Amino acid sequence: MTSGTGSSGGGAPAGGGALPQEALEIVSGYAFSGPALDLGALMWDGRCLGDAQIRIPLSMLNRHGLVAGATGTGKTKTLQLIAEQLSAQGVPVFLADIKGDVSGISAPGEAGEKVAGRAREVGQAWEATGFPSEFYALGGIGTGIPVRSTITSFGPVLLSKVLQLNQTQEQSLGLIFHYADQKGLELVDLKDLRAVVTFLTSDEGKPELKGIGGLSTVTAGVILRALTAFEAQGMGEFFGEPEFDTAEFLRMAQDGRGTVSVLELPAVQDKPQLFSTFLMWLLADLYNDLPEVGDLDKPKLVFFFDEAHLLFNGASKAFLEAITQTVRLIRSKGVGVFFVTQTPKDVPGDVLAQLGNRVQHALRAFTPDDQKALKATVRTFPNSAYDLEETLTSMGTGEAAVTVMSEKGAPTPVAVTRLRAPESLMGPVPAQALAAAVKASPLYGTYAEAVDRESAYERLAARPEAEQAEEPARKPQKPEQRAQPKESGSMVEQVVGSGMFKSLARSLGTQIGREISRSVFGTARRRR
Repeated sequence: MTSGTGSSGGGAPAGGGALPQEALEIVSGYAFSGPALDLGALMWDGRCLGDAQIRIPLSMLNRHGLVAGATGTGKTKTLQLIAEQLSAQGVPVFLADIKGDVSGISAPGEAGEKVAGRAREVGQAWEATGFPSEFYALGGIGTGIPVRSTITSFGPVLLSKVLQLNQTQEQSLGLIFHYADQKGLELVDLKDLRAVVTFLTSDEGKPELKGIGGLSTVTAGVILRALTAFEAQGMGEFFGEPEFDTAEFLRMAQDGRGTVSVLELPAVQDKPQLFSTFLMWLLADLYNDLPEVGDLDKPKLVFFFDEAHLLFNGASKAFLEAITQTVRLIRSKGVGVFFVTQTPKDVPGDVLAQLGNRVQHALRAFTPDDQKALKATVRTFPNSAYDLEETLTSMGTGEAAVTVMSEKGAPTPVAVTRLRAPESLMGPVPAQALAAAVKASPLYGTYAEAVDRESAYERLAARPEAEQAEEPARKPQKPEQRAQPKESGSMVEQVVGSGMFKSLARSLGTQIGREISRSVFGTARRRR
């Protein structure tokens, strides 16, 4: 991957003629001294100026970004272009492949007149190149190394989003997780969670939560029905073990290039809320595990969050606050996040304010709602030398309005850019080649086969036998000899002090009183 040239100053750019002052100011805003990614060449007055390069400083990629535009305007190719150059400069990348056409990043691109013409226009020395890639699939549904999470690690907040629970039901689910955490009842898969909910609504289990709020039968019924419907759609495969370690996304290839992790989602593209929430879990898990590093010369990972609007649709205020906090703070852990969607208005303002790098492809303005979205998009850009309302509706495929964070942390001038052509294959690799690449991965043996070990379901199912085994050893006590209940006590004492749990703990050796530390999203913190 060749590096693009810097600003041409006041000389005669490709296309002939000296630039007017406004265009010169734009070009000078992208003349960075350090390593940078080359996006393409400036467009001005209908001309593509091949030696006026538009770039993003590598050190600013952890300031997050937005790639937006109408369907068919080239967003996917922009992701591929950025991912290639990040990999070439030793930065691992995570990409969600919604439509199944990003797998081509692992194979060299195909030369042709169209590609050669684009390269000449933008001053690119194009060379067919494939990049080191790993392919993943949620729960193993589809072609890829299975990515699974345990219910315990996924947490109540994200699970409530997947199950489409309301605020009251979400709070009740949080109480159920709290109880399971305290009791050491690990929730690995859906049957574990169902077993705990069923127990807590039984005559024996109801007293367990009495001191900390209780669980209504109606709410428990809603949760159980949601779990049943979710599992009936084949979604149970996503939860289980071996649980995926998101540190795998930070791997480097032997030649020093960053690995491109491609999450293949075509098999679940009809479940958009599921995969968008799972992407949020992956990001939250990275946030939990990575140490603080501050500003680096280059990011540890750049994470592309495709179809981002699906994450925000119907989200509660608390959920949006958690997203905002995660995006704001993960920067200091060396991770850059790019949200990919159709218009900036799909992203809440507090999140949008964290996105310093913008690549805006063309928008459509056929309806009054489209016109309103266009005006709202224009207002999100810094002052521009272009008439953006006109420009954003007239750009062609593979063209975009760009503004990024400079090396000094200030926004660059808006630059309408003809983007470079990706050097890898612009389309999917053959299915056989993809399947072979998955099985050849060193990670395949670790994650391919699901494991169903003893967890909450088995422990609760074994409870009656454990209690019956202890019954002969119990001696009846006179009423005056029986210990009087304490009038008050801590939450942990109330939960752990129950007879059911003492019996269960003695028979199974469960650790008592250990509550899992949970993040802002309710995801569990785990030591690797």
